[in-house]
Parts: sequence; structure tokens; C-alpha cells
Amino acid sequence: MNAQVQEMYEKMKARLANVVPDVELRYKAELAVQINALKKERNAVILGHNYMEPALFYSIPDFTGDSLGLSRKAAETDKDVIVFCGVKFMAETAKILNPTKTVLLPSDKAGCSLAESITAEDVRALKRRFPGVPVVTYVNTYADVKAESDICCTSSNAVAVVESLKSDTVIFLPDEYLARNVARETGKHIIFPTRQEILSGDSGKDTLLDVQMIGWRGRCEVHEKFTLDDIRSVRAQFPDVVILAHPECSPEVVEAADFSGSTSAMIRYVEQTNAPHYLLLTECAMGDNIAAANPDKEMLRLCMVRCPHMNMITMEDTLNALKYNRYVIEVPEEIRVRAARAVERMLEIG
Repeated sequence: MNAQVQEMYEKMKARLANVVPDVELRYKAELAVQINALKKERNAVILGHNYMEPALFYSIPDFTGDSLGLSRKAAETDKDVIVFCGVKFMAETAKILNPTKTVLLPSDKAGCSLAESITAEDVRALKRRFPGVPVVTYVNTYADVKAESDICCTSSNAVAVVESLKSDTVIFLPDEYLARNVARETGKHIIFPTRQEILSGDSGKDTLLDVQMIGWRGRCEVHEKFTLDDIRSVRAQFPDVVILAHPECSPEVVEAADFSGSTSAMIRYVEQTNAPHYLLLTECAMGDNIAAANPDKEMLRLCMVRCPHMNMITMEDTLNALKYNRYVIEVPEEIRVRAARAVERMLEIG
């Protein structure tokens, strides 16, 4: 093991010794050194989402965070190449904000169940059915959907975005649970018309006189798995546990939790509080990353499933992304310009 690899191994071991097996740390320290050398050679920046596996998360990213924080870093970078260790919609957002830069996604299979739940034509149909109603689109969508929107949001600023519009009615897409949680927090009555109702011009008994939010039935395949029974079972075994739920969980789960917030808000909450036990109802890798950053705090495990799309991003593929310039993200300019307006409005709100 050469000096650079030994130094990287020691750095990773200090953080991850209780999370990642030593044999894996040794192997991935070698990959990290190779990646960092190529990163410097290509004048690249690596952005790592909070859902990345721990060995990657704590070794190669220049910046880590949630969708909003990484969108800001993408908008500010002066590097020639952006490698996004996340999923496709995130890499598209980086390209939307940096049209002249090369944006790479280490895996071409890193999609998103939410992004795939809605199309640009679905949004156009909603706008025809509800003319003049502003469209708020969760950042977990593809570029062509963002292009049909008035403004984007993340889980951390969704309420602020909705309130900023000062509109009696908004269309909020595509996450059903996030929409329900935002509706509850803002006091809005929400409906979920079906595609058939939208295309036929019929949304049942509801009219815009008694509807303040129109939603869509997309869900995150990870967060929808957490249930009230999970919370009851954990509290029965650990009565003093503090439970944190992501806003993509169902409203019932969010209501039963002690705190709900974006990934960055969850991280801050754990850092700034003291409790006998914490339980995070979110993607499993993030729980590992928080446990590694807070070794003095007791993190319980309720790992239903890793996000299969985030799990596609590996250190091996990140190395190959830089080595072979893959996979290049492209967004047609006509779509990019319109999508950029929605994303930039989101960034202005913060």
C-alpha cells in the first residue's frame, strides 16, 4: 500500500471503522486515490448525495448534501467537469444550470421511481384542465417535466415555494405523500385527479372553488415502505427513541414521527440534539452516513431497502466515468432554457 493509499485508508478508517469492513476500506481507498487523481487531471468536481454508500460518501466528493444544496454547488462551480454521484434527474439539474460544462453520471441505470411517475405530456394535460394554475414540480423529476413547470422545489423548501406563489390554487407534482404533507402544513385542501379525469375534463365533485392543491400519485419506492406499525414496534422496544421521517413518507408516518425534514435537516437535527436513540425513516445509506458522522449517538436500524437507483452509483463506475467520459448528460437547449427558469426560481427562494 503506497503512502497516498495508506493516508486515504487511515482517513476512511477513522470515520468508518464501525460501519464498513476493513477489507472493503482497503480496497476502496485504492479506488479513491485513483479517482481523486483523475479528478484533478480533468479539472472535475464530484458531488455526492446523502444517499451514497459510506465508503464513497466519505472519500471522493468535493461536496455532499441534499438535492437543493448540491444544485447550488452545481450552479456555482468553475470546474470543467461535474461528476454527479446521485441519480439522473440530479445530473440533469446540474446540466440545466451548467450548459457549457460536461456533466457525467457514473451509471446510466440510476433513475428514480418518482421521476418516472410523470411525463411532460401529463403536466401539459393538467395545465389544460386547470388553466392559469401555477405548477410546482418537485426537483425529483426529469428535465422535460421541469420545463413545463413554473417553479421547482425540494423537500426542504416545498412549503416556502408554495407560499411564495400567493396563489389560491397550485398544482403540486409528482410526489403524493410530499404533496399531502405540504397541503397539511399550509392548510390547503388537495385532490388527486386521475389521468382519465384530467383528459376528460372531469375531476369529480371538486372545483377550484374548494380545491387549493392538485396533486399527482407518484411515490418514492423507498419511503412509501415505512408504516405506522413500524413506528409502533420500534417505540414499544425503545420508548425513548426520537424518530425522524422524510417528507416523502406518508402523512400518517410523518405525523407519528418526532421530526420531519429533508436529508440535510435530519442531519442537522441529529447533530444539534441529544437523545438516547435515533431512528431515521429514510434511505439506508444515509442512516449509515449519519451514524459514521455521529459515533457518540445511538442510531437504530430499520432498513427496509436501499434505493436501487442510488445503489447503482459505485466507486468503480465513478472511476470509469472520469476515465472514459461516461455517461454524458445532455439536455436539449429548448427544454434546458425553460427548465432553468423553474430551477433558478427555486434557488432564489432557498
